[in-house]
Amino acid sequence: MHPFYEPRVRHQGSVRSGNAERRGNDASLKPDPCFCYHQKPMSSPRQDDAFQPASLVRTEAAALEALATRLEGAMAAPFARAVEMILRCAEANGRVVVTGMGKSGIIAQKIAATLSSTGSPALFLHPAEAVHGDLGMLMAGDVVIALSASGETEEILRLLATLKRKGDALIGFTCNLQSTLAQASDVALDCSVEREACGLNLAPTASTTAMLALGDALAIAVSLQKGFRAEDFAELHPGGKLGKRLAKVRDLMHTGDEIPTVAPSTCMADVIFEMSSKKLGIATVQEDGRLRGVISDGDLRRLLEHEGGAALGKTAGEAMNPHPRTIAANELAAKALAILEERKITSLVVVGANEKVEGVVHLHDLWGVELI
Repeated sequence: MHPFYEPRVRHQGSVRSGNAERRGNDASLKPDPCFCYHQKPMSSPRQDDAFQPASLVRTEAAALEALATRLEGAMAAPFARAVEMILRCAEANGRVVVTGMGKSGIIAQKIAATLSSTGSPALFLHPAEAVHGDLGMLMAGDVVIALSASGETEEILRLLATLKRKGDALIGFTCNLQSTLAQASDVALDCSVEREACGLNLAPTASTTAMLALGDALAIAVSLQKGFRAEDFAELHPGGKLGKRLAKVRDLMHTGDEIPTVAPSTCMADVIFEMSSKKLGIATVQEDGRLRGVISDGDLRRLLEHEGGAALGKTAGEAMNPHPRTIAANELAAKALAILEERKITSLVVVGANEKVEGVVHLHDLWGVELI
């Protein structure tokens, strides 16, 4: 039994606190077969300790350290089973349904969001709304994660029978492994804390922090098992600064008629015109859509310095660099920037299979996504 939870007992059909005033014969007080745990308030803290923010943060940090120790010890096997359940769910095209009430519900929403953004489709089910029709969102094969510090949250307990019947598996996050939720779960994960950071040891603080950290650990462990990559993360985060940082070359490159294109037999006068009109600082030398070489404005200047006016008598095939640096369309824009900086060039040709030209990415295109 957790030191900061007190069992309640049933008296003549009603649930009453164990330290409440007793009426009649004490023998009539029988333990409820399903204990409900409520935290005992601590004695009033000293005024000089009550408002020390660093002390409150250390209380939550201690709760996380204790959680980490359990994950390295007794909770390692249950945690691994929870990861396996979610992986099996994904293989069957199921989803993760996360539910919780009150503060635990807010944490549940964040856990569902983290799972979704790391490649495990998830949604939040409000337990109070669930019994009024929202249970319809639960499908066969879904895995349910239920959060309840006491493990006896009434709204959660009312759902247990349906969750067990419709879902594929039930994972419980609770501070009491003897609770109804823990006993009903296929896997129960211990979120217990020595005390809450609240001065009265009442407001969910350290316990919700432990739940949040455990949910993050579960989501990331699943994503690592799936081989989730930065590129996959970028697909799910197209907006905001994060999405810009993870943009791909295909999202930024110039395509179609915007690509400066000449044939190997094109004269230099026409090469210069094509480079100037497309304003990307290069001309791609192509044959049947395949890249044969590149002429950059730097190549052109060096050619004129060495050969003077005779350079204008050459063809694109004679003046081109036959081995230019290229990049694939599915690479991150950040990689394109690294190549441009390393080679001290302003444009990269984007090629696909068999050296087919797909586009050109320019240094200026990267400025707009705040990579520079």
